[in-house]
Amino acid sequence: MPLGENMNITNQHRMPQKGFTLLEVMVAMVIFAVGMLGLAGIQALSLEGSHSSYSRSQAVLLAYEMVDRMKANSSAGANYISTAATAVAQPATLCDGATCGAAQMASFDLWQWKQAIQNSLLSGKGSVASATVGTITTYTISVHWDEDRTGVTGTDCPPDDANDLRCFQLITQL
Repeated sequence: MPLGENMNITNQHRMPQKGFTLLEVMVAMVIFAVGMLGLAGIQALSLEGSHSSYSRSQAVLLAYEMVDRMKANSSAGANYISTAATAVAQPATLCDGATCGAAQMASFDLWQWKQAIQNSLLSGKGSVASATVGTITTYTISVHWDEDRTGVTGTDCPPDDANDLRCFQLITQL
């Protein structure tokens, strides 16, 4: 019997392979799981970056809001001075529809602004400082927030260490 005929007889008795083996399925599942974990990690980083961007945008908007309030009431610039640690009580006169003087309006503006910061930013705080050189007075508006959600409370701007809140500063003249 020739050699080729013997091989045909052996191949005819073998069953052709159908489907996947358990090992191939398990390898595919491991590869799929690693891919899904990577995708979840990328999604988490995206959410963190999105929250950080939102917080910074809010801080910028709030700082410019205070500048606009101060420019609209420029004769009371000194009445806007406030530290980040100073909580501002609700003023006796709410100037939404009432007639208010410049100092009353400054008090109302400061109260509304600090309320907006607290409502918009995690551990949000705001401050207004002034400096006069010669005849020119500049105002520094600072907005602080806990971007990393770690519970820090320091208010140095720019942050000196990990115990300081993130901040945005805006310097302007009225």
